[in-house]
Amino acid sequence: MASSILSIGQSALAAAQVGLSTTSHNIANAATPGFSRQIVVQGTGLSQNYGFGFLGQGTQINDVKRVYNDFLGAQVRTAQTNKSALDSHYAQIRQIDNMLADPSAGLSPGLQSFFSGLQDLATNPSLLPSRQAALSNAEALVARFHSLSGQMKEIEQNVNGQVTASVTTINAYAQQIAQLNDAISKAQGATGKQPNDLLDQRDQLILDLNKEIRTTVVKQSDGGYNVFIGNGQPLVVGTTTSQLAITASPTNPERIEVAYRTPGGALAIVSETSLAGGKLGGLVAFRTQSLEPAQSALGRVAIGLAMNFNAQHQQGVDLNGDPGGAFFTLAAPSVKASANNTGGAEITAAFADANALTTSDYRIAYDGSNYTVTRLSDRVSTTFAAFPQTIDGVTLDIDTTNGAAQAGDVFLVRPTINGATDIGLAITDPARIAAAGALPVVPVGATAAGTNTGDVAISALTVDGSYTTPLPAPVSFTYDATTDPLNPAFTVAPATGVTVTVGGVPTVYPPGDPVPFTDGATYSFGGISFVLSSPSTTPPADGDAFTVAANPAGPGDNRNALLLADLQTARILGDGTATLQGAYSQLVSQVGNKSRELQVTSTAAGRLLTETNTALQAESGVNLDEEATNLLRYQQAYQAAGKVMQVASEMFDVLLSLGR
Repeated sequence: MASSILSIGQSALAAAQVGLSTTSHNIANAATPGFSRQIVVQGTGLSQNYGFGFLGQGTQINDVKRVYNDFLGAQVRTAQTNKSALDSHYAQIRQIDNMLADPSAGLSPGLQSFFSGLQDLATNPSLLPSRQAALSNAEALVARFHSLSGQMKEIEQNVNGQVTASVTTINAYAQQIAQLNDAISKAQGATGKQPNDLLDQRDQLILDLNKEIRTTVVKQSDGGYNVFIGNGQPLVVGTTTSQLAITASPTNPERIEVAYRTPGGALAIVSETSLAGGKLGGLVAFRTQSLEPAQSALGRVAIGLAMNFNAQHQQGVDLNGDPGGAFFTLAAPSVKASANNTGGAEITAAFADANALTTSDYRIAYDGSNYTVTRLSDRVSTTFAAFPQTIDGVTLDIDTTNGAAQAGDVFLVRPTINGATDIGLAITDPARIAAAGALPVVPVGATAAGTNTGDVAISALTVDGSYTTPLPAPVSFTYDATTDPLNPAFTVAPATGVTVTVGGVPTVYPPGDPVPFTDGATYSFGGISFVLSSPSTTPPADGDAFTVAANPAGPGDNRNALLLADLQTARILGDGTATLQGAYSQLVSQVGNKSRELQVTSTAAGRLLTETNTALQAESGVNLDEEATNLLRYQQAYQAAGKVMQVASEMFDVLLSLGR
């Protein structure tokens, strides 16, 4: 009996020791990420029949159990991947928001200064300083476009770098999870017990993986995890891993894509809609939903400005008397053929109508018979059999010099993506600014003297083909009613021949001869014609004068400058719905609203992550107060077990003493 008591005490002592070790392990790992507290599952030893009944044989340790809730763990992973995606997207879009909305570095100050310079030019069209100021403001506006575009390019390159780093991290996590699957399977198969610490490490890796990309985890009977991403692409299956890779887009070599490496080694580009969740999903969403639309919207403003300004500028005349040329330079829309195309055809694109431009990219696919153009922003498609075609302000054509298109060929058209990058100035000489009235216009002006007292007016001023050079000096018609009252007439100075046409019958008056007044008659000289008429059919008063002077884009002519300045408030974008400033303000508003939306949503996702993590930790986390209690309890149990063994020893000593 004493030996039985001794073995019972020994089992109790061993159980208390396991409890002390487990509690100590919990305390030591209280701050270890992903650690789940462990508890000792203790049971009674097999009892023994002594005839009078069964006596207990002490205790035994059935298991050291890991306290972990799979359901709460899945909730934490989901909340974590959502939070990581939102944080990643918000961190990037905030850069664009700060850049575009900056009152000193954004585009708005540049547009305002540019049009203010044009208004000053309209006030002083003949002054070179005003012209130079307008040209300098144009240069500053172009530089502002380049600066904003350059910063967006830098953000794009940074995103590419982060996407590459995220893919590398995902592959590393997948490899580690596969290794842990192998270790867990072997340990569980050998002992039938779960290796708790290895399970914690794997679950932490799964959580870290969800920070990079959303995953689906399927638990296997051998304790392994199969991990899937996207639309079910396997990343980890048992001890086998698949790899993600980075590859250039077939239709845009500057754009990197995430690809899935198949078991045969081929790369299959993963749809961006499949890369949801996690840092990688946030980066891809930012690039597709925020960065590229912002680049295109900014480019559309630049293109709209350049095309409309050039069209109006070419209607005017510069300070040298020459017709206005292009003021801004602009490249054609970007068109890229897929690297997988088998045909030799090339698609060309040209701007047709800035007002009809959108901020979308377009995909052209050939099926062997027809071409389908899909607007990628809303997936609206147009199908046709032959080129050229004009869609949304862009004229598309095809060049088959190097071969025809083949079925399956794909092209990507990006009309406005490089607008802000490509815009430039076509002129450097301020005298070439076409501020004067648009041609064709009567290149002369006619005025009545302010001192006239009669009611005769000069009108219907025209020129014909014989007018080839500007008048060397103004020609005045002064009415003389007193020198020869019987034959009052105009004195023409300087003397020039005048033809007076009445009722279709012309009468020629040689230079120096008086020219009579006839109400409604047409007066012509040197290719210039005008009409003198009186509503009361009375002749002019004595001394009334009329002057015809050259006005072929004269230094003081500002008519085209005023029309150019009016472009500031003209609705020349978005099918007549937006001004240049309005289109830019819409871009700033869209980016700002999206940034605010992400900030609010990220905050809410953070709270949800905190709540789910708190719920998981309430069950799985280490409570140091509880562990301290357990430590004291197991210590007392250890001492009590020792006391039992001491009693058994004393009883054995008594038995030995009786035998002496």
